[in-house]
Amino acid sequence: MGVSSLDAFHFLHPAWLLALPALLLFTVVLARRGQRNPTWSKLVDSDLQPLVRLSAAGRERSPVLWLSVAWTLAVVALAGPAWRRRQSPAFRLPAAWVIVLDLSPSMSAKDVEPDRVTRARYAIEDILSGARDARVGLVVFAGEPHTVAPLTTDVATVRELMRPLDPSLMPESGHLLAPALDEAGRLLRASQGVRGQVIVLTDGSLDPAEAMLAAERLRRQGATVDVVGIGTPQGAPEPDGSGGFVKDASGRTVLTRLATDELRRIAAAGGGRLVSLAGLPKLIAELQAEHSRALSARATAVARVRVAHFSNEGVWLLPPLILLGALLARRGWL
Repeated sequence: MGVSSLDAFHFLHPAWLLALPALLLFTVVLARRGQRNPTWSKLVDSDLQPLVRLSAAGRERSPVLWLSVAWTLAVVALAGPAWRRRQSPAFRLPAAWVIVLDLSPSMSAKDVEPDRVTRARYAIEDILSGARDARVGLVVFAGEPHTVAPLTTDVATVRELMRPLDPSLMPESGHLLAPALDEAGRLLRASQGVRGQVIVLTDGSLDPAEAMLAAERLRRQGATVDVVGIGTPQGAPEPDGSGGFVKDASGRTVLTRLATDELRRIAAAGGGRLVSLAGLPKLIAELQAEHSRALSARATAVARVRVAHFSNEGVWLLPPLILLGALLARRGWL
């Protein structure tokens, strides 16, 4: 071990060193007991005492020294002395899916049964089931975006967080997709994901131009934006949240329709595609296929990715500790 190794010397689990002071107390107690006749000498017949004592052939030898050595070796081994770095292969999942769910008031429309937001939640259930080993995050939006779950492999938790989501829970009204796409991009950058996939479930937005620019930014970041259209082109009355429907200035009921053309342009700007609810299974299958191809393509590269960590050298203390323990277990050997 050279000078540089000495500079790097440290203990991986230094809390175990707190057991060394107890060794001093243990040694003092045993030493004092060895200086006077032990209690068992008053109970065991004098003819049998040579057979049960730790001394051999009449020679008085205390095991305290060797017990102390064994104790010290065990404590130092448990503390994990380390001074050398080792390289180990590392693996990072190449897929990260961010689901963006529209919770604007129009998602309460009932042109699809039972309503748009419920069908969107069903669709998210299918997406989560198809995510496999990809990390998944969830963002909801109306007037502002809100992160429900950052990227995680705990799909079950994301599923539980998704189930109660409803437009009535949003603190503000609105229908702005661009900020939600920017939030999805922030999650992907924070996770340092190799490959990003943004899946938007919406019926449209009030900021299609800004949403296209946000989708283009995601595409330049290396992510793909796919859009799942929720609703029908024929539309349905938009609930006003109080049991009625939204009306225009003339008092006529406002119909909310699926903005197919706008959503197709947003998806194209993000390098993805617009699909209907009926086309969602095909989209999930394509995402899974892309994920599998990415894993295969990166298999060789991943093998070259390595991380450095300190090696626990305490293992080298185990052979002498085992040998010493065996000798101490045999009366009269030490």
